[in-house]
Amino acid sequence: MSITHRAVPTTVPNYEADGDRLFIRSAARAMQVLSAFHNASGALSLSDIAREADIDRSAAQRLVHTLVKLGYMRRSADDRGYLPGIRLLDHTLDLLRLDPVVQKATPVLLELRRTIQERVDFSLYDDTRLIYALRMQSKRETFYASLVGHSVPAYCTAGGRAVLAALPEAQVKDVLKRSVLQKHTGKTVINPTTLMKLVRRASKDGYAVVVDEFVQGEVAVGVAVKSPDGAPLGAIHVAGSLSEWTPEEFVGQASPLASEAALAISGSL
Repeated sequence: MSITHRAVPTTVPNYEADGDRLFIRSAARAMQVLSAFHNASGALSLSDIAREADIDRSAAQRLVHTLVKLGYMRRSADDRGYLPGIRLLDHTLDLLRLDPVVQKATPVLLELRRTIQERVDFSLYDDTRLIYALRMQSKRETFYASLVGHSVPAYCTAGGRAVLAALPEAQVKDVLKRSVLQKHTGKTVINPTTLMKLVRRASKDGYAVVVDEFVQGEVAVGVAVKSPDGAPLGAIHVAGSLSEWTPEEFVGQASPLASEAALAISGSL
């Protein structure tokens, strides 16, 4: 599965022009340099980084040098390019251990995984996508499917549709309008009218179901985790293989357990 759903602004916004005197463009450019790796398949050269970050090569060289010195970037083993540095993982840990939703979700998802014995994930909602914050795998998973930080589109995933079902319809239509609606399998639904019907169905049921739409041969149930005011914060995803389950059997088994888990997390916030 390719990484295609990343937050990569093409240029550094000129917030100073809008009167934001606190905005520091050099800090934003440093983040652009780190974001250059979002769609990379290996080490990047300085020219690659400058192009992806939309800055000139001289600025890229200075920023890369600084980030290497700080441990946030490193030279590749063949010394032909650069890779993210391991100190970025310190900040990933900070987010996961300090985020109150992740704190509350972790013990609940551990119990859910023990109960259902299938893949259980928890994702955080971010506009048109969801970002996996917890991943508890089954025996069938691939490399990308095990990584925290991998992001997936909202429109064609069970957790995404569950989150959309918790939003006002006008906001759902706006999200769909701004999403890149593309087929990931032959069964991926990309028609906006049909997607709205599926979101309404998820709102009525309290959970969303996706069969063969994002991962071939997979059935998934998603349930939104909400803040006290009802706003969606993220979602629980439970997934099984169609070689072991019929969709009806899986939904009958997973939906009440996932719904109970989501309610427990939401109720503890």
